Amino acid sequence: MSQTKTVDSILEFDKLWNYNKPDETAEKFKEILPKLKDSGNKSAYLQLLTQLARTQSLQLKFDESHKILDEVEPQLTGDMKLAKIRYLLERGRTYNSSNQKEKALELFRRAYELSRDEDDYDFYTIDAAHMMGIAESPEEGIKWNEKGMVLAEKSKDERANGWLGALYNNTAWTYHDERDYEKALSIFEKNVKWHSERNTGQKLIFAKYCVARALRSLGRIDEALKIHNELLKEIAETKHEDDGYIYEELGECYLIKGNNEESKKYFATAYEILSKDKWLAEYEKERLERLKKLSIMNYD
Repeated sequence: MSQTKTVDSILEFDKLWNYNKPDETAEKFKEILPKLKDSGNKSAYLQLLTQLARTQSLQLKFDESHKILDEVEPQLTGDMKLAKIRYLLERGRTYNSSNQKEKALELFRRAYELSRDEDDYDFYTIDAAHMMGIAESPEEGIKWNEKGMVLAEKSKDERANGWLGALYNNTAWTYHDERDYEKALSIFEKNVKWHSERNTGQKLIFAKYCVARALRSLGRIDEALKIHNELLKEIAETKHEDDGYIYEELGECYLIKGNNEESKKYFATAYEILSKDKWLAEYEKERLERLKKLSIMNYD
């Protein structure tokens, strides 16, 4: 089987991914795992296992993720280049999500080097560059994001082109974290344009949220409020999933304007939604406690 056909067959189970619901995705993967194991395509089988490991990592079940990857590692042979790349990416993601940055960086770098000379693997090369951008220091992270963007823009692979939205977003947030709000805003706006051209639904809503968040950082509160209120209407009309972060931002904006009753209302809704997020509950406890406090604060 040619590499192209191999990649095409892999995309069939990749289409089952719902990154917002890794538990449900895991069950779908488990359903097809025995069939793929019996198919004789060992590379595809091992690649599916790496994705099953990722579903565990996204649920913060890091030991379970490593256990699956421990099963994959000794079965990788020299002719399974794509399976090896995906193994490196998922082992790296598991380390990165559990705050073991140095181990993660080594694996992402190896995945990048292994995939970059293969045109068929642009998608995974960009994935590795994007993960380097997340795990590295801000200055180095921006350089890696730029590498990924250049490759995504020139690649003939449509899936590889699809990385641009994530790379724009990550680069903008890095600038925002470094308090370069004007630069962040310009890239967030570029990201909105990119998602608008592709009508990406929930991702477009998030891209617009990011623009409003940068506007708040720049002190342009009324502009931020306008966008967030429009987003709530859009979510209601399109029946997209409710977004706790938008309610959080509305609370922050109204708090700055001194409209305490409105801010309390939105902080309460934000806390109700975001407190159910496992990642926030584990790593953003202070943020959630602040939302809870602000939702019941007496300003008299």
